[in-house]
Amino acid sequence: MNLLDRSIHRARFAYFSMEIALRTEMHTYSGGLGVLAGDLARSVADLDLPMVFVTLVSRQGYVRQAIDHRHAQVNQPDPWAPQDFARALPQMVAVSIEGRDVWVRPWLYALECPLGHVVPVLLLDTDLEQNAVEDRRITDHLYGGDRADRLKQEIVLGIGGQSILRALGFRIEKYHLNEGHAALLTLPLLRETQRSNGNRVLDPMQGYDSLAVRERCVFTTHTPVEAGFDKFDYDLVQQVLGDYIERDVLTHLAGTDQLNMTRLALNLSGYVNGVARQHAETTRKLFPGYTIASITNGVHVHRWTHGAVAALFEQQFSNWAHEPEVLTFADQIEDGALWSAHENAKSDLLARIAQATGKQLRPDLPLIGYARRMTAYKRPELIFSDIGRLREIAKEQPFQIVLAGLAHPSDDGGQEAIRAIGAHIDALDGTVLAAFVPGYNLDIAAALVAGCDVWLNTPLPPLEASGTSGMKAALNGVLNLSVLDGWWIEGCVDGVTGWSIPSNGADANDAGALYDKLRNVVLPLYNGDRKRWIWMMKQSISKIAPSFNSHRMMRRYATEAYLR
Repeated sequence: MNLLDRSIHRARFAYFSMEIALRTEMHTYSGGLGVLAGDLARSVADLDLPMVFVTLVSRQGYVRQAIDHRHAQVNQPDPWAPQDFARALPQMVAVSIEGRDVWVRPWLYALECPLGHVVPVLLLDTDLEQNAVEDRRITDHLYGGDRADRLKQEIVLGIGGQSILRALGFRIEKYHLNEGHAALLTLPLLRETQRSNGNRVLDPMQGYDSLAVRERCVFTTHTPVEAGFDKFDYDLVQQVLGDYIERDVLTHLAGTDQLNMTRLALNLSGYVNGVARQHAETTRKLFPGYTIASITNGVHVHRWTHGAVAALFEQQFSNWAHEPEVLTFADQIEDGALWSAHENAKSDLLARIAQATGKQLRPDLPLIGYARRMTAYKRPELIFSDIGRLREIAKEQPFQIVLAGLAHPSDDGGQEAIRAIGAHIDALDGTVLAAFVPGYNLDIAAALVAGCDVWLNTPLPPLEASGTSGMKAALNGVLNLSVLDGWWIEGCVDGVTGWSIPSNGADANDAGALYDKLRNVVLPLYNGDRKRWIWMMKQSISKIAPSFNSHRMMRRYATEAYLR
């Protein structure tokens, strides 16, 4: 039995996400949301769970980043060839967009884990000769175009994806919506209830049974602010979606002023969760009256652990990749072996930095790393707030900084931050060795989280929903230095797993707290007490890896959301 036939017969759960990071060469992701989905898919394969994943093919990718001589981000095309990695399936379905039939065909990608289990990923594509020229471009660019383009993509993902599963013969019990992008998949489920209600008590909405839909849908929200939710004017919805479902039904479920995809998902999902404890609490305040559970994100330990560190784990805990819980005993690893593995990871990173930037950073100096989506609330410039003070600290206790990250093409603040960081690096030349690594992708991220000595995160609380880069760093014994927000509230034991940065939300005060921690705690420990530093590395691994991993996250989704 081939993969598709086997999956059709056994898959009970479907996971929908606008982006999924499957491999570096497949440009089907832009950042943390997609990377999380990819880690979750890997854990599904490892655990051999009966699931299928649905996303867009995004054959033109997101953005390939270059940095010009003025330190500005240059947005370049980033195409990839689906046929090099996936198989086109013959089945097609049509969705109505602007009154036209738009045909959707899936590509099948087989995500295989080291244990030999395989999970199917369906990549939806509208670049078909049956479609009008403008419709062939719908699934080209991830998050590309204007609001109408985004709505069309979300129709293809939600309504088209649900139809594709039915056309292929899948019998799905639960649909998992990763963010509001997939919320429109609830509408075909709602339409199915019109004439199959049995003895249920009906909603007063044209005879639809929303309770039946809620029993089949799980919704994970990642956005902690109202401005981040996808919203569409109803006139645009009418123009693009047509009369797929009555407007008064949509306004009842998704908001009176605009179609709010998060509110639609909330009203038609029986299980809703935030991605960290604090994020769930923030979401409850945004949407009072809804029951919001909490499942803190996790990372795939095998994917993000450097080979040298993984070899240590393999020697002592042969089942570590399948049962990350055993890493609670990582505090028993011999000091010299762990430090040697870390030096190996750091050497690999320094070689990559030199190749990408021409800068030769030093293996003997502590290296502070910062890498994530470049946007204002993450405050990527916070460490550069006082260049004079940074120079003073570096003269007494030398250190290095490496940064990386991609700004959305329309995020002027994020792009300005990249330019400013380049200028700061120039201003520090001769005092602080620093580099910005362009072309941020999965491989660069993996090298950074493994090869730095300190992992910095400075979001403006409470805007970090979860954040997972620090979890990846911790797997490798890299110590976190972070504002207490997102997952770090749960993972920080100050002076044991890393350090917190006191924050009152004011940049000047938070920068001062960061400098104090660097000057008085972090750098003196690195330079003066290597044994204690390595002890903290082992505490970081043994206390964070067993809990903040995607196997634990996936098991919780299965038991608390899918099987409830």
